[in-house]
Amino acid sequence: QLQLVESGGGLVQAGGSLRLSCAASGGTFSSYNMGWFRQAPGKEREFVAAIRWSGGFIYYAESVKGRFTISRVNAKNTVYLQMNSLKPEDTAIYYCADQVAPRYSDYDPRFWDYWGQGTQVTVSS
Repeated sequence: QLQLVESGGGLVQAGGSLRLSCAASGGTFSSYNMGWFRQAPGKEREFVAAIRWSGGFIYYAESVKGRFTISRVNAKNTVYLQMNSLKPEDTAIYYCADQVAPRYSDYDPRFWDYWGQGTQVTVSS
């Protein structure tokens, strides 16, 4: 059973930076996409960024383009999310997710196969 473990969340002032990490372990790691979602209190889980494991195709939500960067280290089965110029509206629990094969949608959390436990990111104004 694949396990995803996030780290790197915390409290930061607006304009600051954080880097999240997500390490995959357990079972036989076979990924099509790895990505990040976030969920703020009272809101639905939303897509943030994703990276194709083979080929490295990358895409972002409009709200984070130019501020967040997703990357991966294949040898470590690890994906990162560098978050710069953070805003209070970025405050949420951030979840790492994995798709093992192409799905109907990459943006809908229902079509992702594995999830981490989440890490809290709080941006103060």
